[in-house]
Amino acid sequence: MINKVKKALAVVINNWNAMSASGSDDAEGTANEFEASFYEFIDVVREWADTLDERPRTVEEMMELPLIQEVLDLLPAPLVLNFETEAELIADKITRIDDAKYD
Repeated sequence: MINKVKKALAVVINNWNAMSASGSDDAEGTANEFEASFYEFIDVVREWADTLDERPRTVEEMMELPLIQEVLDLLPAPLVLNFETEAELIADKITRIDDAKYD
């Protein structure tokens, strides 16, 4: 499961870099790809958290986990707050409705 998280993170970072480097012609397409990959990544992190023997009950506990620390070290700085927001929802066992992810 850890490898699945790392692979999903690699896709997010790749799509982030593509979006950052894209010209105005393909900006919308790369932004949509990035957004979709980010929420797929969050779903994988949620799956992983659900498999833990001691599931984090708070965002603070979640942020202290070694895998999450590794994620935070690799995640582009502009995405850290978004990730922390999603991690809080994971810790609180709240799942966004698909439409709410994209607002």
